[in-house]
Amino acid sequence: MRGGGLSWVGDRGEPLLKAGDCATFAKNRGSGRHMINRSSVTARYLEVGSRNPKNVITCSEIDIVSPNADG
Repeated sequence: MRGGGLSWVGDRGEPLLKAGDCATFAKNRGSGRHMINRSSVTARYLEVGSRNPKNVITCSEIDIVSPNADG
């Protein structure tokens, strides 16, 4: 997290990520974790991941699939 805060929503609660915190998403876990800004302050975060076009991000609990392919 670079600024603000995000709730890290998942099957084990909603810990608050604040500036300076980091989180990881385990590969092939399928837990449906996602982040939600529940405040009135703009949240800023840096996301680091693969650009491999075979990788796909799936957020099952909010019905989103995002391929990593450019375009």
